[in-house]
Amino acid sequence: MDFSNQLSKKVQIELYKALIRPRMVEEKMLIYLRQGKISKWFSGIGQEAISVGCTMAMDKEEFILPMHRNLGVFTSRDIEFEKLFLQFQGKSGGFTKGRDRSFHFGSIEHKIVGMISHLGPQLGIADGIALGNLLKKNNQTTLVFSGDGGASEGDFHEALNVAAVWKLPVIFVVENNQWGLSTPSNQQFACKQFIDKGIGYGMEAVQLDGNNIIEVYEGISKIRKKILKNPQPVLVECMTFRRRGHEEASGTKYYPEGLIEKWEEKDPVSNYEAYLIKEGIVSEQEITSWKDEITNEVADAFEVATKAEKIVPNTQTELTDMFAPYQQSVVNATGIKREMRLIDAISDAMRLAMRKHEDLVLMGQDIADYGGVFKVTEGFLEEFGAGRVRNTPLCESAIVGATLGLSINGHKAMMEMQFSDFVTVGFNQIVNNLAKIHYRWGQNADVVVRMPTGAGVAAGPFHSQSTEGWFFHTPGLKIVYPSSAREAKGLLLASFEDPNPVLFFEHKGLYRSISEEVEEDYFTLEIGKANVVKKGDDISIITYGLGVYWARDLQEKHPDIDIEIVDLRTLSPLDTETIYKSVNKTNKAIVLHEANTTGGIGAELTTLIQENCFQNLDAPVRRLGSLDTPVPFAAELEQNFFPLDELEKTLLELIDY
Repeated sequence: MDFSNQLSKKVQIELYKALIRPRMVEEKMLIYLRQGKISKWFSGIGQEAISVGCTMAMDKEEFILPMHRNLGVFTSRDIEFEKLFLQFQGKSGGFTKGRDRSFHFGSIEHKIVGMISHLGPQLGIADGIALGNLLKKNNQTTLVFSGDGGASEGDFHEALNVAAVWKLPVIFVVENNQWGLSTPSNQQFACKQFIDKGIGYGMEAVQLDGNNIIEVYEGISKIRKKILKNPQPVLVECMTFRRRGHEEASGTKYYPEGLIEKWEEKDPVSNYEAYLIKEGIVSEQEITSWKDEITNEVADAFEVATKAEKIVPNTQTELTDMFAPYQQSVVNATGIKREMRLIDAISDAMRLAMRKHEDLVLMGQDIADYGGVFKVTEGFLEEFGAGRVRNTPLCESAIVGATLGLSINGHKAMMEMQFSDFVTVGFNQIVNNLAKIHYRWGQNADVVVRMPTGAGVAAGPFHSQSTEGWFFHTPGLKIVYPSSAREAKGLLLASFEDPNPVLFFEHKGLYRSISEEVEEDYFTLEIGKANVVKKGDDISIITYGLGVYWARDLQEKHPDIDIEIVDLRTLSPLDTETIYKSVNKTNKAIVLHEANTTGGIGAELTTLIQENCFQNLDAPVRRLGSLDTPVPFAAELEQNFFPLDELEKTLLELIDY
């Protein structure tokens, strides 16, 4: 192994000290694992040169996004052993307060963004962080890790493609350790090597000996300096081997005989140590002294962590920590009014938000020059520039990830999901990253995802779905669904102010079919507050979106029935107070929504009403939704899909009950 270099003696020693820290920590963790003092361990033995070399080559203010086997990232960023061990033991003093394990955490203080088990989504987040660096012009790069197995995921392609198109200063490091759990590389991908992929993305690709600390350090340093001067992504393949199991319980029986021994000869620690001694850069006595010091440091810190009290669950704390602390202050409207359609109000809100929040970035397919398929952002490119109004490739997962990366880097971010149906491609990023990140390690996601939704426009099964129910089940998301132009403007502006993730649903069928007088100035409405559209005494219809207009039409058709119409406006948090007050007054209720009936939000609302208003009910609570089929294309079939006939029938039945 060739360690020849032009580095100073001081740097070579610093690299060695950094290299042995994760090795010695891990050797101790393996002992503690066998003793039952920690519950799980993902070994990086034999791969330390990659983590340490990459981290030492980066500036400490630059973000790094590590994976399972990157303990060296955490130790090289000088994270205190005590807090690291509290994390491993699931204690409250750990980074995730016992809510997640091992390296599934981040630390903004140390510029580290933790992984989730799905692996690939890290890459899109790195894109967003790098974009934030470009917009800030702070002369920083970003480095993100992927294993060779995780690089098979679609997120890998999406993130590299976005980075290449946008010329983002990201270093994508693939740790090619040749195995994905028990699956060898030849069953993971057919290409000879990852650097062959570079040409397909239009980016430079470099292969390094991942067991050579000097080669990794010098290689990453060179790349970093290059992309600081000329922003662009670089794909780096670090060749290495996973000498232990995917995690300790899985073992290594599937390895061919002699393979582990072959790679032990290439051990990054022992080979570099031998080189330093041979060259007279360090002495054996110094090495012994340094190792003793780390051994004592690890033992003392682990003892402190072990003595720390076990977590005493506090239900209120668990619920409170789902969102970043935020107390909304409603801004009242004072300006003159003008007629606005729903689409106009949304566009007006976004323009005002862009003017108010100079760090707000908009992203989506065709939203720049074209103004979006619904023309919501028409003219925005000219006013706010290409840096803040960004066309994206067709890659929903990477762009949702990029919104989170922007938020981590101090920006506000919005993604327009061209149609809410397409959210399935970015589903993982929303439910496992945006929704969980604050609960897991206290990082907020200052993100709004706009979701054009709903049927009634003859768009068929893939452009008409009501998808809000998928997310209603997921803690950590705020879901807003206005039914009028004024509500849309006030609630969208409020959504941009909120530092938590908001899914903002906009009914396509209402975009240009409804209008009203709306104030031209900046104002907000309260998120989490329902609106009683019409007061009544005979029966309550609890609904939202297009359902509000179905209820209004029903009232006009039956003026003799005094219907109270409650427009939820926000699905999460849900305004149960207004719902219960209405039902306790009228004593009868219909829960109505456009989405499919089974498993919809209506089932939850019906249950809540039964549980909390039972004593005042004079009839069963009825739930009405659309047919349990995909949304059909033909207008006649689409009308049959809606529960309109059933709605009138149910109203009359309940009134006569």
